[in-house]
Order: sequence, then structure tokens, then C-alpha cells
Amino acid sequence: MHLLRQAFTFSLLLICFWAMQVSANELSTVEQKAATCFVCHGDKGKSNDPHFPSLAAQQSVYIVNQLNAFKSGTRINPVMQAQTVKLTAEDINNYGAYFAVQQAAKANGDSALVQQGKSKATACLGCHGTSGEGNGEFPRLSGQHPEYLAQQLTHFKNGTRLNGAMQALSGNLSEEEIKALAAYFSSL
Repeated sequence: MHLLRQAFTFSLLLICFWAMQVSANELSTVEQKAATCFVCHGDKGKSNDPHFPSLAAQQSVYIVNQLNAFKSGTRINPVMQAQTVKLTAEDINNYGAYFAVQQAAKANGDSALVQQGKSKATACLGCHGTSGEGNGEFPRLSGQHPEYLAQQLTHFKNGTRLNGAMQALSGNLSEEEIKALAAYFSSL
């Protein structure tokens, strides 16, 4: 009986090891495909350029939704549309899963603006999470470059980027308030 139990335990360990290898191999394959994204969005999705968002630790559902929006043309960006045109649904889902499990990026905003933004952030936390970590279809804001966040809020405000709730919220923000909110979320 003891020998049978050892054989069973050994078999379970082999199965677990094989499953981990398959997962590691799949992750490696997805990472190789996602390397195209690294050009703009940084190694493993940690952007070094304030004009491009970090994808690391971003909500998987959000990434999938945005890639599908670029692919369908409902979100306009010529570079992203060219990048997504040949992606399959499986590729898009894999990219969402891959970037979601990467370690979050960290950016820093101006400390004086961070304090101003903190008092304005309450309206954002319901959708974007209490620490700006994102929530399903709502993107992670924490750790994004303040310039990128300010740019997106400005695009919502002027209607370049469409989303009814975001347009309503950003429509009442001054340029200084936009900068303050961006600084606050980038500092988290």
C-alpha cells in the first residue's frame, strides 16, 4: 500500500511538472508574438515612453476590448489598427492574458499635483478601483505615465475619444484638474 501511494504521488508530481512546462511554453510563445507590442509599450508592457500606455498588469478584459475596438475600427488609431488587423481572436485573448499577469509599471507624478488630484479622484474610484488598479472592462490607471493619462482625459473631454461616462466626467474638468488627476493615478 505504501509503495502504491508513493507511485501515485510521483505520478501526480509528473503531471503537475508537465502542466507547468506546457503553461511556460505557451507563455513563451505568446511573449514572442507580443514582442511586437514591446516596441511602443516597453518590455513586457512597461512603457518607457509617456505617449504610450503601459500594458503590464492591465485588466485582461480591457486589453481584449480595446484590441477588438482597434481591429473593428470603432477606436481609431492608424498604428494600432494596422497592428490588430491580422490578429485572431485567440491572439487577442492571449495578449490580454499575457499582459494582465506582468508586474505593474510604476510612474511618478508631480508631488504637488498628486495631492490636488487625490481630492478629485473619488469619482474615478468606483469604476477604476480603489487604488486605480482597474476593474474588468475598466482600465488600470495606477502606474500609467501622467502625460498619457492627461492626454486620454483631454481626448474624452474634446470628443476625440468616445465614451459617454468619461466624456461627462472629463467635460467638467479644467486643464489643471486633468493634470492633477493624471499625476495622482500615476503615483499609485
